[in-house]
Amino acid sequence: MSYKSKVLQVAAAAALSRPTLAGQDFVLEKVGEGIWAAIVNDDGKAGGNAGFVIGDDGIAVIDTFQDPRPAAELLREIRKISKLPIRFVINTHYHLDHVNGNDVFAAEGATIVAQRNTRPWIRTENVKMIDPPVTEETKARIRSIALPHLLFREELDLYLGSRHLSVRYYAGHTGGDAIVYLPDSHLVFCGDLLWKDHIPNLIDSTTQEWIKTLDALPKDLGTNTWIPGHGGVATAEDIVTLRKYMANLRAKVAKARAGRKSGDALVQAVLPSLKETYGKWAFFDLAAPGILQTAEELAGTKRLPMREQ
Repeated sequence: MSYKSKVLQVAAAAALSRPTLAGQDFVLEKVGEGIWAAIVNDDGKAGGNAGFVIGDDGIAVIDTFQDPRPAAELLREIRKISKLPIRFVINTHYHLDHVNGNDVFAAEGATIVAQRNTRPWIRTENVKMIDPPVTEETKARIRSIALPHLLFREELDLYLGSRHLSVRYYAGHTGGDAIVYLPDSHLVFCGDLLWKDHIPNLIDSTTQEWIKTLDALPKDLGTNTWIPGHGGVATAEDIVTLRKYMANLRAKVAKARAGRKSGDALVQAVLPSLKETYGKWAFFDLAAPGILQTAEELAGTKRLPMREQ
């Protein structure tokens, strides 16, 4: 399976002991009072993790999977738990595996929330995530994804009655990433700023900024439960582990570049040592393109989406 296909089909690394739901694309895990994480299955079509928060007067959904079908299944599961209105959908970033179910919840009247860079990228940058040949039907689908209505630059406070959701921008993965912090539960939905036991997708990333974010998150929030974009429910130790991967990758790529290696030779110089430490992580085949993308970043030639901030 190709790199782009893996990005769209990436799923949870850890096997869960609980039975899957009817759709077989994800399992629901209750992670706090009125808080549920939807952890995707390896063989499903959901793509990236999602979740929802039930407040006094409504519900907020965090991310909407990579396909409307599992998104509709998530809505059905939510309705088994609560009949409160879906007030908000929060897109943690623009990647297709986190936004392609937006329409399902927009039809329920939800206000879609995102960092301001996310809105223009959803219908433009997501085309690059599809393996060629890209059909006109696929392009049309991407152009029709429901876009965020409410945008923020650095931070936005949302309330479901007395329940407070702090939505905050952090740099690193795409330039338009949002985390959702629930102060009353000491819990954070991280989107793809956190990957647990997965090789991260670096197609839009600035690893130097991402490392700073991984250092900042525990200090800023002091929480103890972290929901990653990919993988099972995480702890602060998993943040440290991902940070080490980023730092190791940068150091190894920098050393290879100093030895005048590029292209396939650079990949072959770096990949074996990464495999020694991280070879058991899910989707290790993302490591090779990540090496080249990091080399482009260090050289200052990496193409990144145009940011508004």
